[in-house]
Amino acid sequence: MMYKFEGKRLRAYLFAGLFGAAAVLGFVPVDGAQAQTRVLPDFTDLVDQVGPSVVNIRTVERVNPRGEGDMSPELQEFFRHFFGPQPGAPKGPRFNRPQPQQEERPRGVASGFILTPDGYVMTNAHVVEDATQVWVTLTDKREFKAKTVGSDKRTDIAILKIDATGLPAVKVGDVSKLRVGEWVMAIGSPFGLDNTVTAGIVSAKQRDTGDYLPFIQTDVAINPGNSGGPLINMRGEVVGINSQIYSRSGGFMGISFSIPIDEAIRVSDQLRTTGHVSRGRIGVQIDQVTKEVAESIGLGKPQGALVRSVEAGMPGEKAGIEAGDIITRFDGKPIDRPSDLPRLVGNTKPGTKTTVTVFRRGSTRDLSITVVELEPDQPARPTSERESSGGKTSDMVAKTLGLAVSDLSEAQRRELKLRGGVRVNGVSDLAARAGLREGDVIVALGNAEVTNVREFEALVAKIDKSKPVSVLFRRGDWAQYALIRPAR
Repeated sequence: MMYKFEGKRLRAYLFAGLFGAAAVLGFVPVDGAQAQTRVLPDFTDLVDQVGPSVVNIRTVERVNPRGEGDMSPELQEFFRHFFGPQPGAPKGPRFNRPQPQQEERPRGVASGFILTPDGYVMTNAHVVEDATQVWVTLTDKREFKAKTVGSDKRTDIAILKIDATGLPAVKVGDVSKLRVGEWVMAIGSPFGLDNTVTAGIVSAKQRDTGDYLPFIQTDVAINPGNSGGPLINMRGEVVGINSQIYSRSGGFMGISFSIPIDEAIRVSDQLRTTGHVSRGRIGVQIDQVTKEVAESIGLGKPQGALVRSVEAGMPGEKAGIEAGDIITRFDGKPIDRPSDLPRLVGNTKPGTKTTVTVFRRGSTRDLSITVVELEPDQPARPTSERESSGGKTSDMVAKTLGLAVSDLSEAQRRELKLRGGVRVNGVSDLAARAGLREGDVIVALGNAEVTNVREFEALVAKIDKSKPVSVLFRRGDWAQYALIRPAR
């Protein structure tokens, strides 16, 4: 049987059919305003709730009259943070001329937020660095001269104190519950424009842009002057401190970084208590583990932190950590990437005794270690090269791996603190492409320790020439892996 419909009648039937299908599938029609409300969040209540807790910070510094030209304080703050001192400042004394007297000049404007009702304010360390005076202005236009309680350059956190009580403090959120794609909001003073609100989403978490901070990346518009302001979730809680931008022009380009609030609170607690931050240290220099190295040594996936050197007399050496080890856990916590280790160690109280797990030559072992307080890093001591003595490799090794090696002298072993190894005397294309060079000391081939030339030759004779072989070597005080593809 056939039906014939015309014009409006056909459209009516089609609409009825579509509506019926929507009802079966569970869709409920909504008007335009309702649909927009469901898709886009409303930040008005958040602004009313958190806005009074955000403060404007302006700083003053003592400079020479011809310091930085006629740049505005906002641009001075930006250029200092991202590009260092600007041209134009005198670099040394001008002989035969009177030195200009220093004068106090506005240094820049930034943001911050009230941490406690009794007047503690959090901001970035670079905001107050070198400032002779710091002024905090509340949203009700009250202005206070602030005292810098303490600042920490490594995490870029500073705590200020103003003489006021009953202030509207922020609520601190749980960063672990923050999800990529979640809406967030920032309030600050970009270019000196007080209480400016911008919003966006969390673009990524755990961004490694520093030794101690896994930054929150967002696409929230952050510009010079936003530094130190809060990053706020949809529950009105502070989850981060706006700290850095990625920009080639000095303006917003869609990539902003915020310090996780849990890291900031740990730092602020110490600053408020002692005025400085005490961090743990174990005395190892580390690097990343590549996928190729992880597969070649049996680690599986690239994880952990490769120990490139161990400082003499430090906890790492006392615990038995060796150059070439891969630290996979610290205090029972996994090390997924190299930057996890300095954060975990740094957050450990000096004097704490704990356990570090290392992967060495195909197996893992737990070592007991006592953390000490972090001090300024000492440069690695260069190792002098002396003539080696003893046996030298055969043509077989040179042909297979492109290496000519010889035994280490006793003096070299003592200086490098090695039980054994072989010194590289020459390299050809195979080894050179892998990154080895004359003077390197090979301490392991595959997962087998190398003591002397004879052992090294025996190991080379057994390798599978169809697969690349891992070589652990020392260059001065540094250890690293290389992959050599043997000649067939």
